[in-house]
Amino acid sequence: MKKIMALALAAIMVMGTFTACGGSDNGNAGAATTVKVIDVNLTEEEYAFGVDKSQPELLDATNAFIEKIMNDGTFDAICNNYFGDGTPVAVQSAQLDETKDQLVVATNAAFEPFEYTDGGTNYYGIDMEIAALLAEELGKELVIVNMDFDAVCLSVGQQQCDIAMAGLTVNEDRKEYVNFTTSYYNASQKLIVMSDNTEFDACTDAASIEAILNAKDNSCKIGVQNGTTGQFYCQGDEDWGFAGFPVTTTGYKNGSLAVQDLLNGNLDYVIIDTAPAACIVEAINAVQ
Repeated sequence: MKKIMALALAAIMVMGTFTACGGSDNGNAGAATTVKVIDVNLTEEEYAFGVDKSQPELLDATNAFIEKIMNDGTFDAICNNYFGDGTPVAVQSAQLDETKDQLVVATNAAFEPFEYTDGGTNYYGIDMEIAALLAEELGKELVIVNMDFDAVCLSVGQQQCDIAMAGLTVNEDRKEYVNFTTSYYNASQKLIVMSDNTEFDACTDAASIEAILNAKDNSCKIGVQNGTTGQFYCQGDEDWGFAGFPVTTTGYKNGSLAVQDLLNGNLDYVIIDTAPAACIVEAINAVQ
C-alpha cells in the first residue's frame, strides 16, 4: 500500500508526542479526535533549490537539469510517486568524504512528500529523488545532511553544503545565503483545524480566512514549523509581505508535532505548506 512506511513513521511520532505532552485536551473531552485541512490557498509561493554562491557552475548545471526533467517527463513521474499511483523510491546517502567528488545536499527530512525518512537510513521524497538524479547527472556521489529547516540555507551560505533541497520558498531574505535555481513547484500555505471546527466552512478565499484570524487576539494559538513561510505569514514579516495576525504563534521543529499539539488541545490551528499538510493529516488521522 502506498506510503505505508511514511504512515507508520507518523504513527510512531504521533504516539510519542502524545505521551510527551501528557495527552492534554484542554477540557475538550468528547471533542473530535481528527483534523482537517481547509481547502483554501492562503499564499502563492514557488519552490526552488538554493545553491552555494561560490559555485555558479553548479547553479547553471542544476538549472539545466531542472529544465531537462521538466521536459522529458521525469519530474511528473517523480510527483506521481507521491501524488498518484507510483511507488516512492528510496534514496541513500554516502558518508561525507572531502577526498571524494560529492554533491552535499542540505535538507530537513520532516517535510513529506518533499523529504522524509522511514526511520532508518533511507530518504524519500520529491526533492530527494531529484537530488539522487542530479548527483548522477553530475557524476558525483550524493551526501544528504539532515538538519533543522531554519539552518538549511545558512549551511549552504557558510559553504558547509553545496545545495539546499528542502521545499524552499523563493524569498529575498534567503537570497542573502544562496542563489536560487529556477522554480520547479508552485506551493501555498493552508490552515489545519479540528474536524468538528465549522468556523471556516463558508470561506472561499484567503481574504475570508484572514478576516476571521484578524478578529482573534493573543489567546488564539497557531502552530507553525520554525523558519517556514507559515511562521512569517502568521507572525508578520515586511520582507515577506505578510502583515501577520494578532495571535500567538508557536513554532515547532516540524509540522507533525504542531498538528499533534492541535489534537492535544494546546493549539487552535496549524498553518503549514499544502502538500505536507495533506500528508500529515492523512497519517495522523489514520492512527486516531
